[in-house]
Amino acid sequence: MDNASNSSEKRQDAQVYEDVDGIAAAVASGEISEAPVVAEGEERTTLFVWLLVACASISGLLFGYDTGVISGALVTIGGDLGPAELSSGQKELITSSTTLGALLGGLAAGMLSDFLGRRPVMGIADIIFIGGAIGQAVCHTVWSMIGCRFLIGIGVGVAACVAPLYIQELSPTRLRGRMVVVNVVLITGGQVVAYGIDAAFANTRGGWRWMVGLGAVPAALQAFFLFFLPESPRIMIRRNDFDAARTTVGKIYAHATPEQVDLKVRSLAAAVRQSVEITNSTTLWERLRLIVADPISRRALIVGCGMQAYQQLCGFNTVTTLFKEIGFDQPTAVGLIVSGTNFIFTLIALKYIDIIGRRKIMLWSAPGMIIGLVLASVAFHFLTKKTGGNLVDGTHYSTTWSAIVLLAMIFYVASYATGLGNVPWQQGELFGLEVRGIGTSLATTTNWAGNLLIGATYLSLMDRITPAGAFGFYAGLCLLGWLFCVFCFPETAGLSLEEVRLIFRAGFGIRESERLREEKRALRAAEKAATAKAKARAGGENEGEGVYVGHLDDTGN
Repeated sequence: MDNASNSSEKRQDAQVYEDVDGIAAAVASGEISEAPVVAEGEERTTLFVWLLVACASISGLLFGYDTGVISGALVTIGGDLGPAELSSGQKELITSSTTLGALLGGLAAGMLSDFLGRRPVMGIADIIFIGGAIGQAVCHTVWSMIGCRFLIGIGVGVAACVAPLYIQELSPTRLRGRMVVVNVVLITGGQVVAYGIDAAFANTRGGWRWMVGLGAVPAALQAFFLFFLPESPRIMIRRNDFDAARTTVGKIYAHATPEQVDLKVRSLAAAVRQSVEITNSTTLWERLRLIVADPISRRALIVGCGMQAYQQLCGFNTVTTLFKEIGFDQPTAVGLIVSGTNFIFTLIALKYIDIIGRRKIMLWSAPGMIIGLVLASVAFHFLTKKTGGNLVDGTHYSTTWSAIVLLAMIFYVASYATGLGNVPWQQGELFGLEVRGIGTSLATTTNWAGNLLIGATYLSLMDRITPAGAFGFYAGLCLLGWLFCVFCFPETAGLSLEEVRLIFRAGFGIRESERLREEKRALRAAEKAATAKAKARAGGENEGEGVYVGHLDDTGN
């Protein structure tokens, strides 16, 4: 009896993989299949989806908080770690250890999530965050602090890689970009919270321990919530767990009928069948070679890594730290203004990233970054004329030029937050399922490698070519990044994760993406028209039945 039941289940699972209206053939030919478009038809967002995204985005809050809180903590540590005052070298080790940990964590996270699943890896990140936060709060030596910051960095790297990936694989196509930006909003929100916590404990004895220790609270909350969150349906399908995939899809699309849910699962299974076969028949090393050898995956990797490199090489994490040197008495307050601007304009991206599209947002916002940096470079030139072009501590600089620098930085940050601050984190949508974890790992690692590079060269660059030259140099890098977007960054809004792969079949797909999106819009319009026609026909038949019944009632029969 059990054997009969098992063979029946296997036949049902095999049927799920059956080609739905030529999906596999369409994928092979580089066209949009009608069946997935029909399956996407019922995509009304439910509270469950937003709660799921909010819980997953706690990873972003942890990312922002733990990278932002250390600046205030270092100021108030004093002699609590042994030396009467921390040296510049010790402070640099404490901060750079986090970046190094994030680089290694990001490198491992995506690949590990392919093996364990997205949700368990997020749980691992939470455990690391909790351990690192508590360890920082109780440490009494410089090296133990460095070790705990390195541990926090691993958690940051894992969260930065896997949280957007998890959100993308659970989001409806039409809202996928917006839901990933929720995670970015919480990154910037976490930085604002970190500034607030730093200010609250700045004058408290041992307050820095509270600053770093409080990071354990959101990590513990997310670890608890993860027990109630589902795994990615794509991971479930890869494991042949179709019943669990149906259950999760049914919760995400609560307004869909059972037939619509079944069509969604069958369409998804058919679309990822080739990816599943590749994943199940290859080793990690073979897939690492595949992402470089396969032209489609290689182009996706170039775009993903290129965008992440652009996000760091624009200098955002360093050029907004000079306010104390140019005469602002309360650099923390100014920093709060900058981080607040970052937060507010990320909300604008949240609203429009799926409406305007990723490519257009980048093409429109990047020139604003260039303008802001050029203006700051000009302001620094005139600001530092009396000190030979260099910033000298204790010098009283012109408040007018200092204010222009601040305004230029606010304009730069607003432009960055609207586009470059969030678009690169859409990286997971560029890759096929078989290399998605690997691709996101490599792209995230590129981000942190760029962070290390900029952090290591920033002060030397300022000394050798002056602040005006450094800001001009970053403006030049931003121009190169904008040109990269013009020629290599295709539009992905409105395309499913499986459809995005079609873009890179014959190049970087700038025109091909528009063709596929137009084709999909036409299919969707035809489907809506057919649905409306069917409803009208059904309504007419019902109306006719009502008239006939009324006639019978009038005659008494």
